[in-house]
Amino acid sequence: MSASAAAASNPLSANTAFTCADTASVKLPRRWALTSTAEVTKMVLFDPLADALSVIKNAESVGKTSCVVRPASKMIGNVLNVMKEGGYLESFEYVEDGKAGVFEVKLAGAINVCGSIKPRYSIGIEDFEKWEKRYLPAKNFGVLVLTTSKGVLSHHEAREQNVGGKLLAYVY
Repeated sequence: MSASAAAASNPLSANTAFTCADTASVKLPRRWALTSTAEVTKMVLFDPLADALSVIKNAESVGKTSCVVRPASKMIGNVLNVMKEGGYLESFEYVEDGKAGVFEVKLAGAINVCGSIKPRYSIGIEDFEKWEKRYLPAKNFGVLVLTTSKGVLSHHEAREQNVGGKLLAYVY
């Protein structure tokens, strides 16, 4: 009896799919089998800021001059603005795509490493030195991005305005 005939006579195998033609040893329950490649590409974004910064870092590391960050949000736009003011990006532009929108970012080639900081630590003015040592390679080299009551600022601007806040990201 062939594997397909055995499968037809067995009522439990009616809800299974074969991964190879007529191979009963490699059958999977249908609920685990992929029906299309679209199922594989669906992903859930837990931290859009971290995803945006990793897209920028990867594009910089391979030498691209631009990249597309999706989805767009106000917080990601504010972080990109701080990076632009620091000289790490040439420009960025919001483009509506019918969903959440995207940012088209032109890279300056000045980013070595950038990343999101999780958890979002609350820091005061007196703690900037400690967090600079933790996330930046040298003093006065790089930028910590934090959200404050006065908006999203670099740690240099926050020190000048005498405000603390929560850490979002680092760039150098």
